[in-house]
Amino acid sequence: MTFLELFLSTLTYIGTAVVLLIVGIILFEVTTKNKEIQLIKNGNKAAVYAFGGRILGLAIVLYAAISNSVNLYDMFIWGSLAIVIQIGLFYLAELLTPTFNITKAIDDDNQAVGLFLLFLSLSIGLIIAASLTY
Repeated sequence: MTFLELFLSTLTYIGTAVVLLIVGIILFEVTTKNKEIQLIKNGNKAAVYAFGGRILGLAIVLYAAISNSVNLYDMFIWGSLAIVIQIGLFYLAELLTPTFNITKAIDDDNQAVGLFLLFLSLSIGLIIAASLTY
């Protein structure tokens, strides 16, 4: 491959991954009870931690999809699937934390819960990323 072909391939992967990341962020935002963007605008640090963790978790799974794909189509399929799995597993957090309400805790700026969600998102992202290997 020529340098130009490699460069265009790189840009295509980056563009596709950024689009998938944005779609994942939007899906998280519209499917969660919290409206993190508004909470962040209001200075809610717990929302920043939770939302930032989600973004990092999604980026980790997209990294793995890019690293392990054989072509752009393969990356798109596995990246999309990984995003859906990431979102699905994240919702298990509500079931795993019956002693407190995650939505209310984030709305109330409970930073400990925000950090918990950040670490949970990173952990889920890493597990999914490790699973995206051939």
